[in-house]
Amino acid sequence: MLYLAETRPDENRLISIEFGKMRQREDITRTQPRMTAAIFEQPLRLAQLPSLTYTSTADKFDETWRGPLSTLLGLGRAVGADFVEFFLERKNYISCLAEDDAITSIDPSLVSGAGVRVFKGGSDCYVSTNDLSFDGLRDALEKGLAIMGLEMPGESASIPEINLEPLRDYGVTRAKDNWLASCPSMQTMGDVLLEANAALNQKADHVQARRAAYFRDWQEVLVASSDGTFARDVRLTQSVGFNLLCADGEHRSSIGERLGNTGDPSFLTAWDYSETAEKVAEAAGKMLYADYVESGNYPIIMANHFGGVIFHEACGHLLETTQIEKETTPFMNKKGQKVAHESLTAWDEGLSTESFGSVDMDDEGMPVQRTLLIENGILKNFISDRAGEMRTGHPRTGSGRRQGYTHAAASRMRNTYIAPGEHSVEELFASVDKGIYCKKMGGGSVGPTGQFNFSVDEAYLIEDGKITKPLKGATLIGEATGIMNKISMCSNDISLAPGFCGSVSGSIYVTVGQPHIRVDDITVGGR
Repeated sequence: MLYLAETRPDENRLISIEFGKMRQREDITRTQPRMTAAIFEQPLRLAQLPSLTYTSTADKFDETWRGPLSTLLGLGRAVGADFVEFFLERKNYISCLAEDDAITSIDPSLVSGAGVRVFKGGSDCYVSTNDLSFDGLRDALEKGLAIMGLEMPGESASIPEINLEPLRDYGVTRAKDNWLASCPSMQTMGDVLLEANAALNQKADHVQARRAAYFRDWQEVLVASSDGTFARDVRLTQSVGFNLLCADGEHRSSIGERLGNTGDPSFLTAWDYSETAEKVAEAAGKMLYADYVESGNYPIIMANHFGGVIFHEACGHLLETTQIEKETTPFMNKKGQKVAHESLTAWDEGLSTESFGSVDMDDEGMPVQRTLLIENGILKNFISDRAGEMRTGHPRTGSGRRQGYTHAAASRMRNTYIAPGEHSVEELFASVDKGIYCKKMGGGSVGPTGQFNFSVDEAYLIEDGKITKPLKGATLIGEATGIMNKISMCSNDISLAPGFCGSVSGSIYVTVGQPHIRVDDITVGGR
């Protein structure tokens, strides 16, 4: 599910054990990292583990973590696991909310912890802990091994060394390590949001409530696994925007607008809130006195930008290998076959500059890439993580993503969008005698096999190829395989929008997008 809203990472102070469809929690709260030096020149034996300690940097994931993680990965392999992965995380999050002319909430959160995933045969389990000491990580690993039915060998058993690659440090190579220190202060956050709310009040009429909200989410991760992966990344995700409620007697309208960014510490202070306020105020004014739409079947023109939420929900989730594993997608055996109109080409990638779903590596340590999903209506690829590749055979696409260390990675979208087509926006409108222009999408829901309904926050009637009047109360109702074959025209004005996607591995940052598209026929709920 994708939505436009603020999200706050959960701080979990417990060990969490996850496997299959069951989750068990144990009340084990621990102190933060404590590691001291130990160097063993001879092959390590299992009997030495209880006294084994390491020195690792407590406030940064760097080369000093190689020793403990290599040892623990070797332990997992020695016991009989096919594959073992550690995911370490530190997170620094803060949000700020201005309502009308006052700051009403400042919400900080500091999180650190690790998760270990153990694979054996076709099964796996995941254990997480907030204890980053060597003993804490070892305890989490041993719980995972026990869950998979793997018993410790004798004390004389040798623990093989896992030869990890040289640390692949995107924080250093991409100059990210100064991002957190360069972010705006709490004072600056509040000042900008209050100024923005004042600008919105000046531009809008019949204002009943104004909200300006901002959050900053900084994350450092380290991935080490028994195939030799050893990689670190730093992420900085920010979002800011408005929600405006207007009222005049019985007339009501509510419009929101949100911008997002990854990697630019000056994003908030560079925000042109006056331009955003003008856009929100204009839309709210038009919707305030709009007529209600009449229900029926219509051709529609769907705007670019957040209009891409329909493809994300109705098709994107059904191309994730988690759906193939569950056999809950109509596309599971359709690779190489026509699944959409020949005008439609779609991508999923993690490379677009400063987009919400962009990262240098996924949460399994794989560098991100561009993945062609659909080309001229033909299904080309699925969105796959490590478990997806193992269980379905579809190759990994750098799409193993998770909310944080309390979640195992799963196949998830990044920046997912319909590619630009060959038509102009004017040609799309000219092709519609009577229909609806869906300029701004709202919330909605999607069933497990692609049935969906989405509200439209800002809509207009199209008559003889022209926009004639505003409409409100529209809901789009359809089914994934049906709508994909009815997107018959795509314009050349692609635009991307930030969003938050909730699924099996938690809430993550994603981008949706598309050019303007024509849908030949869809059910529109109204009055």
